Amino acid sequence: MNQKVAVSVVYVASMFMAVMDGTIVNVALPTIARDFHTTPAAAAATVIAFLVSLAVFIPCSSWLGDRFGARRVLLGAIVIFTIASALCGLASNLTELVAFRVLQGAGAGFMTPVGLAMLFRVFPPEERIRASSILLPASVLAPALGPVIGGFFVSELSWRWVFYVNTPIGAFAIIFGLIFLAEQRPESVGRFDVPGFLLAGLGLGLLMYGISEGPNVGWTSTRVLVSIAVGLVLAVAMVIVELRASDPMLDLRLFTNRLFRSTVLVMSLGGSAFLGVLYLLAIFLQDALHLSALHAGLSVFPEALGVMAGARLGTRRALRVLGPRRVMLAGLLVAAVMMGLLSEVTLGTSLWWVRAAVFVLGIGMSGVFLPSQAVAFATIAKDRIGHASTIFNAQRQIGAAMGVAILTTVVAALHPVHEVAGQSVVNMNAYRVAFQIAAGIAAIGAFCALSIHDEDTVKTIVRRRRGEGERAVTAETLQQTRREAKGEL
Repeated sequence: MNQKVAVSVVYVASMFMAVMDGTIVNVALPTIARDFHTTPAAAAATVIAFLVSLAVFIPCSSWLGDRFGARRVLLGAIVIFTIASALCGLASNLTELVAFRVLQGAGAGFMTPVGLAMLFRVFPPEERIRASSILLPASVLAPALGPVIGGFFVSELSWRWVFYVNTPIGAFAIIFGLIFLAEQRPESVGRFDVPGFLLAGLGLGLLMYGISEGPNVGWTSTRVLVSIAVGLVLAVAMVIVELRASDPMLDLRLFTNRLFRSTVLVMSLGGSAFLGVLYLLAIFLQDALHLSALHAGLSVFPEALGVMAGARLGTRRALRVLGPRRVMLAGLLVAAVMMGLLSEVTLGTSLWWVRAAVFVLGIGMSGVFLPSQAVAFATIAKDRIGHASTIFNAQRQIGAAMGVAILTTVVAALHPVHEVAGQSVVNMNAYRVAFQIAAGIAAIGAFCALSIHDEDTVKTIVRRRRGEGERAVTAETLQQTRREAKGEL
């Protein structure tokens, strides 16, 4: 089988599980707390354990893929994730569930960077836009489907099915990969960077714990402050050590690459605002408008349709006409405007207006997701794609956690509920300010998009003539390509 197809199928399946897991479990937390006779805050440890484990194991994924073979590590990670998912569904108490979530996070930490590196090794630069569009169903539909599927399982079956749902997907990916996936292994592999692994794993893990726990217990909590402080110290030490290492676990020198640095920054800011808004909007629809978890998820779901429609109908063509910088700038400005409009939602606002705004928000974000994944590795050497994928995924996870933490902290600080005439009433201003801050983060991302230089991305820009296939555009013909593409419009 063509390896472009084989890698795409296995990676999309694994990424779908990992990404959906980040949203599907949130819906089940209240039910899990009741079943295990604990508080929702205690049940939130299941989410935090997954995120911390993810942060700990992502840094070493590139080295493991290079040392033992990307196919072997990817399929092994899917096995770990799938088994851990089944064990989570069988957990008899909260301690067991948290332990199995740690194992699940380890599997996810290996899956996404190794799979992405395999994908961009089989797709040459001029086909990266097509490869990135393949990822959209997993990266966009999965987080949107999470609350919908989770709400259905909790309402109609059991919270345990939010974990069992991964088992058939994982089993399919494993069997398919064993049959069709070819091994990828570089010619030489450096030594295992023990200091880098310890500093990166512990530093990122503590930071993720502090960022995730802060909104739950308060940012002045001793354990939150200590976790963030120690995590920052270890992160600084990691930077110093890794920049001096000959074979670093995290190749931070990649940030000297102008295109990679700018794209990762824009992706982190845009993703932070976007995922924070999706998380907060689902809560807002339940707490303020009193929708069920299932109906709240269905009202947020149009964002995925917007991303898919935008990527399919406009973004790919716009990349050839305008170049990545303008597309990402425009996408983030549209997203910022829609987030600002969401801040004006009141108790009397039609749900269809909310769904329409979220749909347009998705269209705007299609101008961020597709270009960033397509061009981030355009100027990265093939033997360094694994390292670049590791950093890209780590930064994306931290950005998503930061977005949720910032917006939930704003709502908590302004008090989501207040007393009016002796009755508890939703404080709409708390949510309004949070959505406005998200719009500000997206606007900052739009400003950072100006640092992207289109001439760095020419390897990923292609033009198509009737009756011909796609072919790469050189720097000298980039302007001609845009003129022709405008004519096609």
